[in-house]
Amino acid sequence: MKFRPLHDRVLVRRLASDEKTSGGIIIPDTVQEKPMEGQVVSVGTGHINDNGDVRPLDVKEGDFVLFNKWSGTEVTIDGEELLVMKESDIMGIIIGGKSKKKAA
Repeated sequence: MKFRPLHDRVLVRRLASDEKTSGGIIIPDTVQEKPMEGQVVSVGTGHINDNGDVRPLDVKEGDFVLFNKWSGTEVTIDGEELLVMKESDIMGIIIGGKSKKKAA
């Protein structure tokens, strides 16, 4: 992929959502909520402070993150739908990789 976000922006791939509930009910695509979890694909160089210094980002490529529900701008790169968002839209890094969803 030939795309690098600028400054404090991050390119994120949404994780696939569950298509079934724990009880076995299949959820159609039209009513599924978009997941708020993703994997960082690419990061910018860092946040530029008021005095011109560049602060590196806390997230890095490969991190699994949790982000705000309406964050980012959806873009299609190489046929894949991704999100470009600011690092400040990311709520946190999921330690240990992809999170496990609790049974309903």
